[in-house]
Amino acid sequence: METDIKKRSIAILGSTGSIGTQALEVVRNNPERFEIYALTANCQVDLLIAQAIEFQPEVVVIADERHYETLKAALSHLPIKVWAGADAIAQGVESEPIDVVLTALVGYSGLRPTIHAIKAGKAIALANKETLVVAGELITALAFEHKVPILPVDSEHSAIFQCLNGERSPIEKILLTASGGPFRLKSMDELKKVTKNDALKHPNWNMGAKVTIDSASMMNKGFEMMEAKWLFGVPPERIQVLVHPQSIVHSMVQFEDSSVIAQLGMPDMRLPIQYALTYPERVKTDFERVDFFQLNTLTFEQPDLEKFRNLAFAYEAVGKGGNLPCILNAANEVAVANFLQDKIGFLEMSHVLEQTMCKASFVANPTYQDYVETDTESRRIALELIRL
Repeated sequence: METDIKKRSIAILGSTGSIGTQALEVVRNNPERFEIYALTANCQVDLLIAQAIEFQPEVVVIADERHYETLKAALSHLPIKVWAGADAIAQGVESEPIDVVLTALVGYSGLRPTIHAIKAGKAIALANKETLVVAGELITALAFEHKVPILPVDSEHSAIFQCLNGERSPIEKILLTASGGPFRLKSMDELKKVTKNDALKHPNWNMGAKVTIDSASMMNKGFEMMEAKWLFGVPPERIQVLVHPQSIVHSMVQFEDSSVIAQLGMPDMRLPIQYALTYPERVKTDFERVDFFQLNTLTFEQPDLEKFRNLAFAYEAVGKGGNLPCILNAANEVAVANFLQDKIGFLEMSHVLEQTMCKASFVANPTYQDYVETDTESRRIALELIRL
């Protein structure tokens, strides 16, 4: 039967990041199922060159045009198209042979190419949660219009998606789990002194720097709550965040009859990546299995919204709607970048978010152009606040 499998042609946006490299591991382990059509990266040109040589895609794109000549020279002996710039990424996802676009770009940069891919009728394996945070209403409407599936790659949303597979009953509540990050047990006084190196030591997951900092501040969970609202059509008041330090229960769904269905597994992003790329099939893996005899306990706690204000901001932003989630995302990207450069402290990030949400122009019914202008304005305001 293996010979009957039709290979899926994959474009990976952000192939040099944590999700992208793990996705390529999934492809490497399933050569009969997948082939790589396009790889894109922001600036890690050496790794992109190595990936292109191994996987022989049709197209590679480097967003940072300063690396174009290096990339082109390194691949000149191969029949690979070499492009550069954000426009090339957006246009590249429209190529006819592509079946699935895995969007693993960091932050706001994922929005535009995802829109282009949806309009071109490509299935979306979504690892870029900011796309739905910033423009969830626009994205879901486009996906419905073009009959394009959005397959979640985040472990929590993949878990919810799996819990709902085959279910017809209405959802009463989504139980969205969070590890709590490295600072779950620290006091406010201790949080004033934490460094970026402290924040980058996640207890359970190996992720890129931006997502790891977002996890430490619980902004990541706020974004995932917003993403769940759009993916599953559940209002925020019925999405409950549970701190689950062991990261074994990836999320749960509660139904009207009081039943709760959970998806469990070891912390390994390759599993939700593979599930999104092979859906509706499940494909055998050699990933580590849960050993229930080794699990001493599974615990759940309420998140502390006074310590982790970013999660509260996320509920506020999605509750008001309009372009406020876009404002929040832009301010957060600026705040995290400056925290990673040691320009502001950990708790100061929340101050920047709060003030930017107050100062930026609110648009109740934003268009795509409104999102573009909101992102620009919010970044400017956040930078001005940091420089004060």
